[in-house]
Amino acid sequence: MSTETGTTSRRDVMQAMSGLMLGMFMAILASTIVSNALPRIIADLHGSQSVYTWVVTTELLAMTATVPLWGKLADLYSRKLLIQLSLGLFVVGSLIAGFSPNVEVLIASRVVQGLGAGGMTALATIVMAAMIPPREMGRYAGIFGAVFGVGTVAGPLIGGVMVDTSWLGWRWCFFIGVPFTLASILLLQRTLNLPVVRKEVTIDYLGAALIVGGVSTLLVWSTLAGQQFEWASAWTALLVTVGVVLLGLAVWVESRAADPIVPLTIFANRTVALTTLASALVGVAMFGGTVFLSQYFQIGLGKTPTQAGLMSLPLIFGLLVSSTVAGQLITKWGKWKVFLVAGGVVMVGGMLLLATIDANTSVFMVSVHMAVLGVGVGLLMQNLVLAAQNDVPARDLGATTSTLTFFRSLGGAIGVSALGAVLANRVTALSEEKLGPAPGGDSGTVPDLALLPESVRVIVRDIYATATAELFLIGAPIAVLALLAVLFIKEKPLKTLSGDERLAAEMAESH
Repeated sequence: MSTETGTTSRRDVMQAMSGLMLGMFMAILASTIVSNALPRIIADLHGSQSVYTWVVTTELLAMTATVPLWGKLADLYSRKLLIQLSLGLFVVGSLIAGFSPNVEVLIASRVVQGLGAGGMTALATIVMAAMIPPREMGRYAGIFGAVFGVGTVAGPLIGGVMVDTSWLGWRWCFFIGVPFTLASILLLQRTLNLPVVRKEVTIDYLGAALIVGGVSTLLVWSTLAGQQFEWASAWTALLVTVGVVLLGLAVWVESRAADPIVPLTIFANRTVALTTLASALVGVAMFGGTVFLSQYFQIGLGKTPTQAGLMSLPLIFGLLVSSTVAGQLITKWGKWKVFLVAGGVVMVGGMLLLATIDANTSVFMVSVHMAVLGVGVGLLMQNLVLAAQNDVPARDLGATTSTLTFFRSLGGAIGVSALGAVLANRVTALSEEKLGPAPGGDSGTVPDLALLPESVRVIVRDIYATATAELFLIGAPIAVLALLAVLFIKEKPLKTLSGDERLAAEMAESH
């Protein structure tokens, strides 16, 4: 692909994007396909409510912790090779997950899947920024948003159908991605031609280790607190202190490193600082809320996995339409802030509406509330990245993009982990209040509604519905903070050169 100004044709870009999008689609599918299958998987492998959270959290954690590393590697090595490597890891993780004999192996496989997904998420956006100018990015970001939406919709649906189909079963939720991911690797080999711009960079492994260690420690704490030990206990004091100290050391190391994993200087840019904060808060709201909706459909409303998959369509439909339409309009008008502010307002509304659900809420009303939340998230997610990419020098594109993705995933991991712990606590407390202490003290197990007598089933459904609504009530103020961050971002005109063209110009100026 020629990198001279204006000669990267739309056909070249679309061909390369097809491979990227297939890979991205599989990465998204992997994180959403389990959501409807999880109640069945956990029951089959005899797991508890905290394991339910871990199956989601470990993939998110591995994905999150490695995003800045992938971003940094993209500044050093062939971006094409790195994307193919991340897809390869993803295939390995999927195969291990499909053959899992127990919960422990399943959780380990999710870590490998997360490593691959982390590479895919960071590198896809970096490659797009290298090929496409910000002024044109809206159009392609809209298509990406659509792929994201379809992957998120198709995941729960396919997962539900597989669990409900006797001759397939939940293991196929993991196997199904393998042939498509291999196809994506081959497609990228043929269509993606990027110049390798080698920079003299060293990787700050100490900083990377401290970031991963600090983030992981705090996530482990938020998942186990209230389950394995009290919130106010010596364990809490120890884990929080260790996590905060490690992150403090990470900041100190990064500020002195010649080539930091997360260059602290980019936060001196107001747009980057605010979009990063907003991305983290959107991550908490989006992942934290949506992961537990599927459980509400199956346990709170008594639906089958397939029905639960169909019920997640309105959320995705809202996300799909808003991100595609906004992308086209941003390319047409060159204005983006109005879409971010609208997204913030609508997301807060969606959270508050979902905080009103209970075991008797009609499917139609839940669908409307979810569509509202989807529209808000769709307007925010990809456009926050666009605003940041537009306002930094080309040499910082990789670091800025991966930092934003990192904080959004981090927000998601913290959201799932912390809100999952809150949900498990509320379910346990409400169960003991309404049903008395569980036999053998095992109140953390996810119930199988089919095995419960009708009188108990009604109470269990009510317990899960109440606890889920409370999660959205906690999510609403988080969404308000995201809106405040967006209001302070200053709108700047969109640049008309691609990342690689800007980099060539910057390097020519510096010589």
